[in-house]
Amino acid sequence: MDSKNADLSSLRIDRSENNKGKSKSKYFIYAIAAIIIAAAGYFLLKSFSSSALEVKMITVLKQTPGRSSAVLTASGYIVAQRKASVSSKGTGILVYLGVVEGDKVKKGQIIARLDDRDIVAQLDEAKSSLQLYKAQMKEVENNYNREKELFNRGLSSQQSLDQAETAYKSLLANIDMADARIRAAEVALENMIIRAPFDGTVLTKNAEVGEIVAPFGASTTSRAAVVTIADMNSLMVETDVSESNIEKIKQDTDCEIVLDSNPGKSYQGYVFKIVPTADRSKATVLVKVGFKSYDNRVLPEMSAKVSFLSEKSKEEEEQIPVLTAPLSAVENFEGKKVVYIVVNDKAVQKEISTGRLFGNYVEIVSGLEDGEKIIDNLNEKIKNGIQVKVL
Repeated sequence: MDSKNADLSSLRIDRSENNKGKSKSKYFIYAIAAIIIAAAGYFLLKSFSSSALEVKMITVLKQTPGRSSAVLTASGYIVAQRKASVSSKGTGILVYLGVVEGDKVKKGQIIARLDDRDIVAQLDEAKSSLQLYKAQMKEVENNYNREKELFNRGLSSQQSLDQAETAYKSLLANIDMADARIRAAEVALENMIIRAPFDGTVLTKNAEVGEIVAPFGASTTSRAAVVTIADMNSLMVETDVSESNIEKIKQDTDCEIVLDSNPGKSYQGYVFKIVPTADRSKATVLVKVGFKSYDNRVLPEMSAKVSFLSEKSKEEEEQIPVLTAPLSAVENFEGKKVVYIVVNDKAVQKEISTGRLFGNYVEIVSGLEDGEKIIDNLNEKIKNGIQVKVL
């Protein structure tokens, strides 16, 4: 065979399929590499995050020196000492409800009314019966008196007299019965009206028009209370005090009350009553703290903190509030007083100037603002620039 005349075109290699395979392999490798990098980054970030030091923040607030040097601080809730779930004595469908949450009511004011049409019908029937009996009374009474006179003159028999007397007494009994039915219907009618038992404010609305209302909630489909009202002039803080600390508190001890909803405002109070029994499950004694005065920001069921003041604190309580921070949040660093704030998940050291000591608190003269948050419970692990995680 002549090699010079050989057709070499048939020896050409078709690389198209091979290139496609290589291209797919290259993209596959890239994808695997991207997944590995992402996973490594995730685990690195997780490891970095888990290594962050957990810290607790506390808010710097203005408070009086008395509160700072209190003998005891306890938490509790504001409770209305005069509170009622208002229900009806009758059973029926609620057809009128004249109040909503927040409305003020006066003692005896009509709050709601139940469907009373059947009772009205009974009352009308009893009144009609009474009128009928009274109309018959004159005739029956005259007949009885006439029979007595005839009997006394010997012109009538004992039987006729007895019959006249029976008819007369029977009619008197019917009149008494009709009177009783009227009184019963009037009482039942009044029971269908729900009135405010005292001056107060509506806290909750427990039923709607069209629902069945029954005393004590007679069934699962009926309501017992229509509204809940409270005397807003009877608000007190109820707080549990440990048995071991109860001896620090005396009747009429002055207190300072701060609402968790408004920590910048304090209210003057006093120990109204130390309930003379303990809760064995919690080893606490209930203490009721009254307000000397309060405004409309104080509401039932709000949480509050009570500082029980010492005799020295009572003398200081009229002083102007000062900015304070707990001693546990302040440290000495190279001859300076410093605290730590958190910026971008890092502890940042901040220099401050301090003043007077008030128990476990210190006055902040400069370096911090009212409401600023700082790290509490400092320890040797907390350093400037360290990664932290706020609890």
